[in-house]
Order: sequence, then C-alpha cells, then structure tokens
Amino acid sequence: MKMYKVFNPDWTCKGFQYEIGKTYTHEGDISMCNTGFHACKKAVDCFSYYSFDPENKVAEVHLTGGLKHGSNKSVGHKIKIVKEIKWEELLTMVNTGVGNSGYSNSGDRNSGNRNSGNSNSGYSNSGYSNSGYSNSGYSNSGYSNSGDSNSGDSNSGNSNSGYSNSGNYNTGHFNSITPEDILVFNKPCKRSIWDKAIKPTFIYFELNEWVWWSFMSDKEKAINKDAFVTDGYLKTFGYKEAWKMAYDKASNNDIKLLKELPNFNTIVFEDITGIKVK
Repeated sequence: MKMYKVFNPDWTCKGFQYEIGKTYTHEGDISMCNTGFHACKKAVDCFSYYSFDPENKVAEVHLTGGLKHGSNKSVGHKIKIVKEIKWEELLTMVNTGVGNSGYSNSGDRNSGNRNSGNSNSGYSNSGYSNSGYSNSGYSNSGYSNSGDSNSGDSNSGNSNSGYSNSGNYNTGHFNSITPEDILVFNKPCKRSIWDKAIKPTFIYFELNEWVWWSFMSDKEKAINKDAFVTDGYLKTFGYKEAWKMAYDKASNNDIKLLKELPNFNTIVFEDITGIKVK
C-alpha cells in the first residue's frame, strides 16, 4: 500500500536507520503505536505525530504484511522506502490553497495549520484574518470564537472582549444581552449615539499583511526560510505598530471624524494606540 512516513534528518526513526530503496521486515507481532512499521495514507496526517520541520525527511513508502489501521495511520510487518518527497513537493501535497507556509490549509496566505479561510496566522480557523485559534468567524484574535471581531474567548456574538458571551459588545463574561450603555474614551455613552457616529475608516485595520518574495528584505528572507517556496510570507504587525501604519495613511477628513467621535480624548487615544493626535 502506498503511504508516507517522516524521518529525522539522518533518515532514522525511533532509533532505527532507514535508507532509500531498501526494504525492512519486522519479525513478530505488530501493534499500533507499539511494534511494527508505521506510516500514513495521507502525507498531512504524518504531522499529527512529527513536527512540521523542513529539516526532517519525508518519503513515499510501501507498507505490507498483515496491516492494521488506525484513524489516520497504519502498521505493518514490512516497509519499503520508495523515494524521498522534497519539501517543495510536500507543501503542495498538504495545502490546497495558495501561498501557505503551514500545512493542511485550503485557503490562501495562511502561516498556521489547518486553516480553510484566508490570511490566518493561527490554527484551525475557518474564517478570515484570524490570528488566534479555532475561530470560525472573522478578524478574531482570541480563541474558539464563532462570531466576528472578538478579542476574547469562546464568544458566539460579535465584538466581545470578554469570554463566553452570546450577546454583542460585551466586555464582561457570560452575557446574553447587548448592553445599552457603553464606555467610550473611558466615559459613559449611549450605544445609540455611538452607533450613529461616523467612524474614520482607518480604525478598521489588519494585523496581518502578505509580503511577496520580490518585496521582502534580505533579513526577512533569512528569517522566513520557506518564503521562497510560498512566494512570500504572512507578516504580523504589533497592535500599536498597525495603528500607526493606518493613522499615517489617514486622510484629513478621517482625522476630523476621529476628533468628532463621542467623548474623544487625545490622552486616552494615545494610551491605547501610542499616537499623539495634534
């Protein structure tokens, strides 16, 4: 049976030395995760057991002899190391999207693992622009959010910074309603007033940006070893760094709208963003 196996950089695995083109036989009983030769039907499943490290070796193998099958791997009495799978080929095998440096991604420009959306730098995200883990909404930086724009954890509503909220705009925990009164620039404000205010467009910014190989600096190329294969990498900015980049591109009208926001306060804004508004 055609399968795949990962080895250490010296072609060893669990202390056993392997070589391309050779066949090895295990004498005696075999058992899953214990004795015998193990391999996976899908290359991506190998990385449930080995780190996704380009220094490791990956090979197509032929596994035979009283096979026993688990959920994502098999064990047999005999294994033949057929050929090496080069890292460039492997990335194509485990990703169905474009420009992914992680593995098992079906979207584009993901640097994490098992993402089906786009521009995710975390893990197991099915939405877009998530930098946390297991988010199925959009622009979440927390964990296990199914709503949108949550920075907390386990929220099913939207724009929550606490956790386990099913309502919207909650900063606390386990709330099922949307609060009528909110704090804006550290002072009370009616939500109806805030919702009617015209917001400057630059306050909606991305923390991630795809940088193509041709635009990368020499330092970036040295740090991001897989970037040549993916034709670039997903760059993540710090929170205040992203704010400054967005503010520097803002129009005069956007700055005017910022100052007209309810309760606008230059000191509070600087404390949050690091930006001193003139």
